[in-house]
Amino acid sequence: MLTEERQQYILNTIRFKGIIKIKDICSKTNCSESTARRDLQQLEEQGELLRVHGGAKYMNSLQEEPAMNDKVTRNVDAKDHIAQQAVANIQVDDVIYLDAGTSTLAMIHHLNPGYNLRVVTNGVVHASALADMGIKTYLLGGNLKDTTKAVIGPEAVKSLQEYRFNKVFLGINGVHPKFGLTTPDPDEAIVKKTAIDQSEESFILADNTKFDHVSFARVGDLSSATIVTDQLTPSVAAQYQPLTTIQEVTNS
Repeated sequence: MLTEERQQYILNTIRFKGIIKIKDICSKTNCSESTARRDLQQLEEQGELLRVHGGAKYMNSLQEEPAMNDKVTRNVDAKDHIAQQAVANIQVDDVIYLDAGTSTLAMIHHLNPGYNLRVVTNGVVHASALADMGIKTYLLGGNLKDTTKAVIGPEAVKSLQEYRFNKVFLGINGVHPKFGLTTPDPDEAIVKKTAIDQSEESFILADNTKFDHVSFARVGDLSSATIVTDQLTPSVAAQYQPLTTIQEVTNS
């Protein structure tokens, strides 16, 4: 088994079980104990897991949602390239929805104010940035989530159902071939799903670190949206291309 395949097995197992033992890695992947330990060390250095005696455990809960101030500093270059690719899908006079993720926030300074866009968002930070650019903006009402500055809850869903969109652009925490599109917060998941239901076209902005990840709350099938991402490894691309439409930024 190749190193990439073996490490992916480790990550998939640990994300669902929360822990993995070295002896199980060796038996399932037919590798030596020293190889298994080296894999765990590499994955720990990448921030994917925490090594413990005899194995490793997952560092993050499926329900954990990083604060917006933390997320905005992650994978900045990749997010900007993905944002530019996403914006290329927007046409003059489009009515669009941007949700309250940092990936969609990166789109805003690439928007053309001369396109006569109308934008609905559940992001307070997004609404302010859009208004500063002179873009006609509608902010959903509802409960404000302090960590992500997202407006969520029944009121947000109800007001969202009153709109129809040409395109929606959403951030996501997990992209998985079996479990689809997922995010930690069920309330945010409902808002995202509703936005997809209200639109002619839907786009998910997800850098390659989101692939093969699973979070707590399901948003929808992979086929429900086009995934805009940075460069994928050939094996990951081959796995996902039959399941959804992928716009891949190859020069990021």
